[in-house]
Amino acid sequence: MKKVFLIVFLIVVIAVAGIAGYLKFALPDVGPAPEITVTITPERIQRGEYLANHVAVCMDCHSTRDWNRFTGPLLPGTLGKGGEYFGKEMGFPGVFYSKNITPENLGTWTDGEIFRTITTGVNKNGEAMFPVMPYMHYGKMDKEDVYDIIAYLRQLPMIKSDIPQRNIDFPMSFILNTIPVKPVPLERPAKTDLVNYGAYIVTIAACIDCHTQVEKGQIIPGMEYAGGREFKMGNGVVRSANITPDAETGLGNWTEDAFIARFKAYSDPASIAQLTSDRVNTIMPWSMYAGMDTTDLRAIYAYLKTIKPIKNKVEHFQLQVK
Repeated sequence: MKKVFLIVFLIVVIAVAGIAGYLKFALPDVGPAPEITVTITPERIQRGEYLANHVAVCMDCHSTRDWNRFTGPLLPGTLGKGGEYFGKEMGFPGVFYSKNITPENLGTWTDGEIFRTITTGVNKNGEAMFPVMPYMHYGKMDKEDVYDIIAYLRQLPMIKSDIPQRNIDFPMSFILNTIPVKPVPLERPAKTDLVNYGAYIVTIAACIDCHTQVEKGQIIPGMEYAGGREFKMGNGVVRSANITPDAETGLGNWTEDAFIARFKAYSDPASIAQLTSDRVNTIMPWSMYAGMDTTDLRAIYAYLKTIKPIKNKVEHFQLQVK
């Protein structure tokens, strides 16, 4: 009988080791980086700058934000330098840092390697990135938009920065490799197709990630865009807004003009106030979204008015009582 138990035990150990080895070394499996060369033109750089700063807001995490001011606007001279911290006290399974995406770091990367990283979350070395970068949404971006972002990144000023190594908790150190998938790019609709174009912008901006509550890292089905996801700040908690068209708790009674004005309120950097101790900050990068084209904001509004209204009253800011 002991011999039988020993054999069963060995089979289990071998099976577990095999699964662990597969997760650790065979994944992620998104294929090789594509062989592409992005032609850098003023038009590509201009649109790439727009997307990276005001829609997909890559620069939000890959620069340094001034958390002493409301909305955490970017500090001048830090564009793309990386080093933004994401730790356990913020709900992350380990410690992570955003990477330097200036030519100081990406100068040795091919366009295909940058493309694969943006759209699948698998870097130059074949390592899976933690999805605080919403690469599952970026994987739906029109290829031309990704090329534009690459063109923009190529011409950023070089900034040296010392980025610490990440430290991933178990079992996320194994699970992480299962997250990246091959991209399924969408074709960017015409701007005249207002609702579908708005849906595209909302998708590549990953609005659903912050504006939906999650459980064990997964979006709660049926609560899409209903807000209430919590983010711990230094002196309290901020919760995302309900952006469904519910009349009582969402955007149902908002006019298009009011919606656009909400974004444009932070267009002037000088108007962004210093944060006082009795006010909780927000992770929403209003100062970046303020630069979004009015046509794009109008399209977002049109799309959000078509989604399912969900009643979910949200207390946006909760100051920590000391």
